[in-house]
Amino acid sequence: MAKILIFGNSGSGKSTLAQHLYKTQGLAHLDLDTLAWKPTSPPERKPINESEEEIKAFISSNDKWVIEGCYTDLLKIVVQQSTEIIFMNLPIESCISNAKARPWEPHKYKTKQAQDDNLAMLIDWIGQYTERNDTFSYAAHKQFYDSYHGYKKMITQNVPTETS
Repeated sequence: MAKILIFGNSGSGKSTLAQHLYKTQGLAHLDLDTLAWKPTSPPERKPINESEEEIKAFISSNDKWVIEGCYTDLLKIVVQQSTEIIFMNLPIESCISNAKARPWEPHKYKTKQAQDDNLAMLIDWIGQYTERNDTFSYAAHKQFYDSYHGYKKMITQNVPTETS
């Protein structure tokens, strides 16, 4: 049973790959963005234990799954149950280009305009990937990848996937 964790910078293609696996392999799909944040403005992270309960409920109700996000603190909760990890380690320029071309994500934004209004902040965030030292950073992702002892793959360029 496939139990896959996908992580990397914003705009690296995590959601696109996860959606492809959902469609082609019938994996249940969990986007960590949907449970990591309180519904406040500005956004505020939920306590880890609240997100952990939701993640554990997801994996206990699905035999095969793909979980994606940039949150190494949340991925560590289920790393022992995973069968493989995929590090979307694309160049920052590719991540920015992907973010600019991203279709509306209604599970994250109420409108396409709200998503577009957030784009400048997102591009700035993407650009800081190698400079940050937090759970969303390159350093955290690289350490998570390096310490994993199971099957792992690093993707360093956009991968065409059939999305229809």
